[in-house]
Amino acid sequence: TQHKKESTQSTVSSDSCEYYQMEIFDLLPSVQASRPEPSRSVEQGGAESQARLGHGPLSQGPRDKASTQPLRNLALCMQGKRAARCVRLNRAPDVIGFWKSWRQSQSTNMKRLWEQMGSAVAGLLPWRHTLHRIEGRFGVGVKAYFVFLRYLVFLNLLHCALTAGFILGPTLVYGRGNDSKPLTFESNDSVLDFFLGSGYLDRSPVFFGYYTRGSLDQKCLNTPLLYFIGILTILFLSLIMVVRRTTVGYKHTQMLGKRYSTNLCYKILCGWDFTIQDPAGAVLKQSFIRNDLRLFLEEQSFSLREAQRTLGQKVRLCLLRLALNLMVLSLLGGAFYFIYFSTEISLHEDGHHWLLSLFLQYLPPMTITFVNLVLPHIFRKISSFEDYSVTTQVNVTLVRSIFLKLASLGIYLFFILTNTKNEENQFGREMYKLCIFNFLATFSSVFLLNFPRKLVQEWYPSSAVARRLGKQHFLIPFNVLDLVYGQTVSWVGVYYCPLLPLIGTVTLVATFYIKKFSVLRCCVAEHRMFRASSSSVFFHFMLLLGLLLAGVTLGFNLRQSPCGPFPGDQTVLKVTETCVGSLPSMVQTILRYLASEAFALPLILAEIIILTSYVSRGRANQKAIDRLKDMLVMSSSDKVFLVRQHATLLRGQRKRQRVAQDAPVLQQRDASS
Repeated sequence: TQHKKESTQSTVSSDSCEYYQMEIFDLLPSVQASRPEPSRSVEQGGAESQARLGHGPLSQGPRDKASTQPLRNLALCMQGKRAARCVRLNRAPDVIGFWKSWRQSQSTNMKRLWEQMGSAVAGLLPWRHTLHRIEGRFGVGVKAYFVFLRYLVFLNLLHCALTAGFILGPTLVYGRGNDSKPLTFESNDSVLDFFLGSGYLDRSPVFFGYYTRGSLDQKCLNTPLLYFIGILTILFLSLIMVVRRTTVGYKHTQMLGKRYSTNLCYKILCGWDFTIQDPAGAVLKQSFIRNDLRLFLEEQSFSLREAQRTLGQKVRLCLLRLALNLMVLSLLGGAFYFIYFSTEISLHEDGHHWLLSLFLQYLPPMTITFVNLVLPHIFRKISSFEDYSVTTQVNVTLVRSIFLKLASLGIYLFFILTNTKNEENQFGREMYKLCIFNFLATFSSVFLLNFPRKLVQEWYPSSAVARRLGKQHFLIPFNVLDLVYGQTVSWVGVYYCPLLPLIGTVTLVATFYIKKFSVLRCCVAEHRMFRASSSSVFFHFMLLLGLLLAGVTLGFNLRQSPCGPFPGDQTVLKVTETCVGSLPSMVQTILRYLASEAFALPLILAEIIILTSYVSRGRANQKAIDRLKDMLVMSSSDKVFLVRQHATLLRGQRKRQRVAQDAPVLQQRDASS
């Protein structure tokens, strides 16, 4: 009898557990939240009625017993069980054939192969270990600067390849023409020519005038046309690459918005790299995680302080920002007049001593460099009074400073193009001097200012001078501005100075090692850091502005074309019309249609449709991201609910065990009484 009772109890307990496993799904918060209100109220009313009848919440009927229970447990006749089995067989996944299985395995193997190739290529990138070292000591912001510099090196290498293929290569292979002179040193050449771009360099392949029309003189295959196509290809590929990097960074910034806190959880719980075996590498990883957490806490503190501002504080802050912006505009106006004054003096100098002539030749670059060196620091101090977050302060300083850089360069270009004599290489020489002086300024600022300042702090740390100078920090906005300014000069001057990308590549590589020395030897880590993801978008957006300035300058230069590949009255438009006129009539008709207004309307409509589809897809993706965030929240609620239910079951089991243990004692007391 006792054995029969135990089997009955075990059967009842197993059935209850099975019913509980099926019914617990209906009680999850995520399931309750996903159901409509009427059904939820009906279920709640049913639960209340069952509770009044003495039944708990676990006594509700199964939601879908036919799809979860074994067939032998279903209260159906044999025909009903056969129908249920047919339904389950129809729901089962299809049997995968040999061909489909082979394709899936090959697809998996190809994905693994591409991942391994990507990791191998990433391992071949230059300066990888240096970037990890800098990231661990100074954070992701300083690393983003060096990654941006490396990207510009690759971009200029691509420009060098295009220049060699379209411009320099055909000229060297087919020659420059019968009336061209060999490139040799002359008696009046000197070392100053390498700083001024005159003399030997003026006759070399560095500048526009070297590329004359030679033996390659066909209607659609000649030196002028290849020269123009090469310059156009450089600017077009630069536009594609910079736009791609900008959009990728923008999407990354949008995905990691303020509501997305899983990134912080990942850094805290899963941020450690357990493959690190070197103690120095462990210290770098610790400092990297610490810097990220410090930045997050600082931004959260600012958000809390911003939310607690009163109306009066907001009004006073707006008035203060308005006054500071008026001050910024006044400083910009004074800087532009200073550049105009120095350019006028430089363009009208003549007949001075060689040293004074060299100084006057470099007066506009020195003026631009001085303005770009002093005013960004003033902008940085001004932004500190505007009560922005750390990242916003950096971005505001970037916007103001890049406007200063590009506007000063644009004013200088305007004065050169409108006031210079109609010389062949005049514009190219000015861009060459800007590039050279920009590198000299970078070299001098590190080895003549920063490094001596660090030595004073190390040798005489308690002196008044050392305390006055303070610790040096790597100011990311100003260093990024120097890179953008140098790349803009390279794009602007590539038409009149085709080897300027090669010069830019050499100077960028040298700048990397100079800045590496400055960071690791002379600087300390910033206590206030900023997030690199949003600022990287600003980096590439500033490159887009520089590229736009280069395109405007190129369009202005195409109207002049003084000699070089376009002798006499030949221009780019005339050379292109000659090439198009030699093509077959059908091709001419197609090209004229593509250049007419009739093609503009369908092109604009296609662009509108494409942009609309991208915007719609972006909104759909944003909704999907929001739903996934809500699912993450509900999954945590489900876990809390299940833990509570488990604790309730454990308490119930312990209570039943105590009752079962106390039952014999109570029976004995009853029997004795």
